[in-house]
Amino acid sequence: MTSVFSKKDFIATKWFTLEKLIQLITGVFIIPQIFSTLGSVDIGKLKFVEAILGMLTPLFFLGLSAICIREIVFNPKRSQQILATAFYLRLVSWIVIFTGIILYFKFTKDSPLSGLYLIIAFSYLFKLTDIFEYYLLAKKQTKVIFTSKITTLIVIVSLQYYGVVHQFDVYYFAKLIVLDFLLQGLIYIIILKYNNELHFKQWQFSWPMAKSLLTKSFPLIISNSLIVFYITIDELFLKYFHGDHANGVFASVQFLVIGLSWNIGFSIINALYPSLAESFQANQTLYQEKIKQLLKIMLILGLLIGGFYTLFGNAILDRYFSDSYMEAKLPLLIFCWAPLFVFLGMVYEKHLVNSDNLQKNVYRFAIGCVSNVLLCYLLVPVWSVTGAAIAVLISHFITNIMYVFLDKKSRKQLISIF
Repeated sequence: MTSVFSKKDFIATKWFTLEKLIQLITGVFIIPQIFSTLGSVDIGKLKFVEAILGMLTPLFFLGLSAICIREIVFNPKRSQQILATAFYLRLVSWIVIFTGIILYFKFTKDSPLSGLYLIIAFSYLFKLTDIFEYYLLAKKQTKVIFTSKITTLIVIVSLQYYGVVHQFDVYYFAKLIVLDFLLQGLIYIIILKYNNELHFKQWQFSWPMAKSLLTKSFPLIISNSLIVFYITIDELFLKYFHGDHANGVFASVQFLVIGLSWNIGFSIINALYPSLAESFQANQTLYQEKIKQLLKIMLILGLLIGGFYTLFGNAILDRYFSDSYMEAKLPLLIFCWAPLFVFLGMVYEKHLVNSDNLQKNVYRFAIGCVSNVLLCYLLVPVWSVTGAAIAVLISHFITNIMYVFLDKKSRKQLISIF
């Protein structure tokens, strides 16, 4: 990695990856206890609510993450204006969506899940502070992100353990999601203000900047909408055909593969993205070398994750989860290979961001979405959670691997890189 990426790039990756590893270690011990305390049915309800609201996240986030990081790298002197404009855009979006959710529950019959919907939706207000991560990532200050998230993790894990010991209900753990986002944001603000890198007096909304950001991020809004829809499809089918228990079982698979393992690759790619953006602008030869190196790293990491859960997945479920989650063994064996495809797709997406070809992101996720709907329709009614795992794995292959080879220009670029 250090042969093509600078020492500063490597340090940024180290802090980001260390944070995810610590989350992995603590998650292994506390999250399965929460799953077992609440049971597969209540976990299924919580994850279903998160999934439904997750379908609105492209509107909450407006696809601004990668675009803002790129713009700050390209135009560092305008970073305060970029952050301010992104913040106000996302704040307006949150107000509109949250008002819509309140009105929906006000004029419809009472739902047993309405409280969970409102708590999770409210948490996105404090998620607005992740715009500070855009700045920190662009400036390769991942140590600050590490400090914030680990401090928050210590507090939240302690409260989660307290909730497990006292067997609190699902609403207690939902409220901890709100507290998690709030604490992270406060720590970011305190550190950036202390380092004199955050100047609220300079925070002025710019209409031209807003139009520019939204124009550039619009393909990401569409593609992210397709992503969350086709990821949520499985849970919708499981809920309809097999109920909350099946969703709870599938949630345990997603936690192990996505919540623990997936985030490691995601953190490495995000930490190194500013370096890719710099090279794309300054040195195309170096840029291609970095892409090649990153693809190799992600390939190895994906194989390691798949191999690990193939060998030890059953033992992990037996040791850390209650009997109600034993149905997850075969789905875990299947789904654990999804990161191998997803990591390569993440690198490809960063290349599309740099080259202003984000419309291809829309095409590939549209294909993935259609394929997942068809596969879920065929497989979930018959094979339940196992069918959902097969459907997601195949759709990820189609989205992240097959599309690249079907697209003539992308295929030529890939061949030239290697």
